[in-house]
Amino acid sequence: MHKEEFHLKFFMCVIQSRGLVRTPQSTGGEASTSSMLIQKPPPEIDNMKYLHATDGPDTVEGIPILKTEWIMTHEEHHAAKTLGIGKAIAVLTSGGDAQGMNAAVRAVVRVGIFTGARVFFVHEGYQGLVDGGDNIREATWESVSMMLQLGGTVIGSARCKDFREREGRLRAAHNLVKRGITNLCVIGGDGSLTGADTFRSEWSDLLSDLQKAGKITAEEATKSSYLNIVGLVGSIDNDFCGTDMTIGTDSALHRIIEIVDAITTTAQSHQRTFVLEVMGRHCGYLALVTSLSCGADWVFIPECPPDDDWEEHLCRRLSETRTRGSRLNIIIVAEGAIDKTGKPITSEDIKNLVVKRLGYDTRVTVLGHVQRGGTPSAFDRILGSRMGVEAVMALLEGTPDTPACVVSLSGNQAVRLPLMECVQMTKDVTKAMNDRKFDEAMKLRGRSFMNNWEVYKLLAHVRPPVSKGPSSIHTVAVMNVGAPAAGMNAAVRSTVRIGLIQGNRVLVVHDGFEGLAKGQIEEAGWSYVGGWTGQGGSKLGTKRTLPKKSFEQISANITKFNIQGLVIIGGFEAYTGGLELMEGRKLFDELCIPFVVIPATVSNNVPGSDFSVGADTALNTICTTCDRIKQSAAGTKRRVFIIETMGGYCGYLATMAGLAAGADAAYIFEEPFTIRDLQANVEHLVHKMKTTVKRGLVLRNEKCNENYTTDFIFNLYSEEGKGIFDSRKNVLGHMQQGGSPTPFDRNFATKMGAKAMNWMSGKIKESYRNGRIFANTPDSGCVLGMRKRALVFQPVTELKEQTDFDHRIPKEQWWLKLRPILKILAKYEIDLDTSEHAHLEHISRKRSGEASI
Repeated sequence: MHKEEFHLKFFMCVIQSRGLVRTPQSTGGEASTSSMLIQKPPPEIDNMKYLHATDGPDTVEGIPILKTEWIMTHEEHHAAKTLGIGKAIAVLTSGGDAQGMNAAVRAVVRVGIFTGARVFFVHEGYQGLVDGGDNIREATWESVSMMLQLGGTVIGSARCKDFREREGRLRAAHNLVKRGITNLCVIGGDGSLTGADTFRSEWSDLLSDLQKAGKITAEEATKSSYLNIVGLVGSIDNDFCGTDMTIGTDSALHRIIEIVDAITTTAQSHQRTFVLEVMGRHCGYLALVTSLSCGADWVFIPECPPDDDWEEHLCRRLSETRTRGSRLNIIIVAEGAIDKTGKPITSEDIKNLVVKRLGYDTRVTVLGHVQRGGTPSAFDRILGSRMGVEAVMALLEGTPDTPACVVSLSGNQAVRLPLMECVQMTKDVTKAMNDRKFDEAMKLRGRSFMNNWEVYKLLAHVRPPVSKGPSSIHTVAVMNVGAPAAGMNAAVRSTVRIGLIQGNRVLVVHDGFEGLAKGQIEEAGWSYVGGWTGQGGSKLGTKRTLPKKSFEQISANITKFNIQGLVIIGGFEAYTGGLELMEGRKLFDELCIPFVVIPATVSNNVPGSDFSVGADTALNTICTTCDRIKQSAAGTKRRVFIIETMGGYCGYLATMAGLAAGADAAYIFEEPFTIRDLQANVEHLVHKMKTTVKRGLVLRNEKCNENYTTDFIFNLYSEEGKGIFDSRKNVLGHMQQGGSPTPFDRNFATKMGAKAMNWMSGKIKESYRNGRIFANTPDSGCVLGMRKRALVFQPVTELKEQTDFDHRIPKEQWWLKLRPILKILAKYEIDLDTSEHAHLEHISRKRSGEASI
């Protein structure tokens, strides 16, 4: 491999947000903490200086790990900042706006500048590219400051008829060549990305025409001989095949759920039925996830039209809900909803049906463009930032033979896919629906979409069974353990209702293991958990008490209430409590029942799962606070805020909130830091105050260092910043555990509860021996966690080796790989030894390799 090519490949992997592993010897600091574990390559590829792993990129609806090691020489990893020298990148946003676009633009600009490249804004989308002039302006580091928390797109977007014509594309090519721009990052939907690919394929001919017309010189044509195109998908509909989530989708769900929650209170007051129409002309993702997140009675989506007798089924469903005591009905309609003949089903049609047949007071709310507005969620900010970083790397690596690619999210993995393969599959979905091949359209949407649909059908379309009491198939108890976390109630609701649908008797335990010991147990019916999905905290009550000291009382109550299985929803105490139950089986046969732990904690520190229920809500709470604090700092000028986050010894919240809020530093336990590192951060902020960005934001995980407390860091910053900046501190405290759960946490908790109860029913049947339940195998006590492309059950005993019990964290944590992005976007000089190489995949292989969630 040519040395220059290797440098290029190396820096691409350096900035990549994946696969980073710290060395045990790492001493931390903004410049040093990113030292990574270097693994020696096999002799046969030593000359190539890198090793690429073979296990493919695996997803989960949120997270996964592709393990790849790179080996660099000391000299080579200093080449990073020169890779973009002599190159120019243009970034534009096109089509409909989406929250999170600004985060992507910011990342493209800052990482591009970091490499030494010149970066240009193209204002007003393709129209600005065609018109040129002031529409194409060079960006600076400061020009993207305060963009992260803004919705929409700061550089503007527009529909452009001119670019659809060759003459328009000729003018656009002329504008790029004159500025030396040969790299174009397009953030938009499938139409915008298709236009970009057409532009690239015509590039040589366009240059030839421009040269013949005397508009560019032969030298200019040679220097701009090929155009690199990379696309990022910005669309609130999540309608682009090849990516799990598009930029803007999560934020749109936030807007929808805020409105649904508000409408729910007025609907209950008047016993009303509300029909809510959400966006989604060709894709029902927003409607489907909204229905799961709010416990809607019915959802209409274009991919799966209702059966011919849907009117009778819908009215029966609404009537039964009212009979069970519910004071409201919620019906969600995607704007593109149709019946099986292709006839549109409108929100007004549904309202008229309900009024005519049932006489219910029914109102229609069409949400419209409010779904595109507002502040982007933490998820979209992080997604936009990661995609922007990857886009720059893909552009720097591009060659004339590299096809135009789109940067996608596969689980928690940034991957590159051929742009036109993704566009074609997206068109295939539309064609399948036009041809009335709805099953095929559902499959093309992907496994995640289909699983959402299956869970929705179970919870909304299956008629709730009448409680059979003692004659039920099995008796399963549900409890919360540890600190409260938003989404716990959604998990309990899902667990209870799926259990009832399966014919089980479901008990709820109040106050965790303490309540189990005291017999604070009652039976839950279908209506018992009604309306729980959107409520924060823990309706059952939750305590940190562990079971070991109360084995005798717990065993007695397991017998008394005939408990045959236990679903434990909670944090690290739920996991350690599970380990104690496994130990207790040696002493008490009554404890030999299957149990499953659903991770639910804001700290996101449960071994066996990359995400915990409640962490996303806490993250968004921190982001909202940081946005307000940054606004305050921007108003007063020259002010630095030190914010303390929760999380125990786990730095997840501090790191992810730092990335989402644009922090200057995030101190965590997992990356040890010294007084020299603190001093380096102060010097960094002193330099920053000399720019136009006269404010600073520093996050500190509550237990990152025993001696360098929040007060210590505040005092240090105050002393060292005298005369240059003021310092303020803010301890966020328990507000991070409160509030209504985010759409992600509601949806995640609902599916976790359903998955846990399905597993429990099977495990109880497996454990039935001699007329009783007896489960004593390791796989009868598990943690249900999000790993790779699936929710998987892992025995708690097998997770012990992966756990740092002293600090209550997993020994390996996936999110550490994102810390280099945080530092680069904050303008730190960093050297990395290793990261992961993102290679171009093919969407067909990616889809066929998906596992079920």
